[in-house]
Amino acid sequence: MSGPPAASPVAADTPAIVTNGLTKRFGRSGARAAVDGLDLVVPRGSVFGFLGPNGSGKTTTIRMLLGLAAPTAGDMRVLGVDLRRGARALQEVLPRVGALVEGPAFAPFLSGAANLARFDAADPTSTRATRRDRVHTALDRVGLGAAAGKRAGAYSLGMKQRLGLAAALLGPRELLVLDEPTNGLDPQGTREVRSLIRSLAADGTTVFLSSHLLSEIEQVCTHVAVMRSGRLVTSGPLDRLRAEGAPRVRVRTPDAERAISTLRRLGLETERTSADELDAVLRPGTPVEAVTAALVSDGVRVRGIAVGGASLEERFVELTGEGFDVDG
Repeated sequence: MSGPPAASPVAADTPAIVTNGLTKRFGRSGARAAVDGLDLVVPRGSVFGFLGPNGSGKTTTIRMLLGLAAPTAGDMRVLGVDLRRGARALQEVLPRVGALVEGPAFAPFLSGAANLARFDAADPTSTRATRRDRVHTALDRVGLGAAAGKRAGAYSLGMKQRLGLAAALLGPRELLVLDEPTNGLDPQGTREVRSLIRSLAADGTTVFLSSHLLSEIEQVCTHVAVMRSGRLVTSGPLDRLRAEGAPRVRVRTPDAERAISTLRRLGLETERTSADELDAVLRPGTPVEAVTAALVSDGVRVRGIAVGGASLEERFVELTGEGFDVDG
């Protein structure tokens, strides 16, 4: 019995994912477009954050990329493989892709290690002789080594999420697709997953990450794309996205109320972020030097002042006009 076809060599600068006009419609006569004409490029070696409100088309896009849903129109290339070739293309590319989508599903009566062994056995490219080593290496990597023999049904939500990550890491992966990977994890677990993603990227794995936790995306991603109502709003390096937002000035002072009065007199939209910190949007033609001079002139004791770009959350709201957890 022959295995899957050997992967074709792919140039290092070939994007990990490319979509052109990717569309998925539902309903009678395809009246509702869940994904509408998506043109997306995910650079090889990036940690790519895929963002959007609920209902924006993120999970539908991921399902199409993994062959779990068929597109209505458009085309996709994953790791250089044209997925329009159907089942043969998926057979070629999927062994090179790890995925955690819509929450992990495991046999509750089997141990974590036994569940992973079943996943590994289903992979036609895996070698039985080294299965045990792969399973325990994956469990150790996500911090579940001590719970390898525990029934999966007794795992907490966070442990099940870790087990799903371990399943995605059973073999060497060129691309890792993660849908809400920190769901159910405590702060320590979230930090560990963040560190794991960074280490995978450092090893050359491309990570395609969908999450509603903007602060996590901001800390770990190199690139982002923002979806709204099935359409791509923007895509590119994270630093460029933030730089496109209005610059902000952050002021630390024990005289917060007096500082607010000064900043508003300058016409700056101001928000108090803590007892001794303010955040204001700089207007064109109002340099930070003028802000500093006005504060000092008004007798405000300035402990610190800094100019920065917009946060990812601020840019997200600007681009979508919505908060994050809303139906789109």
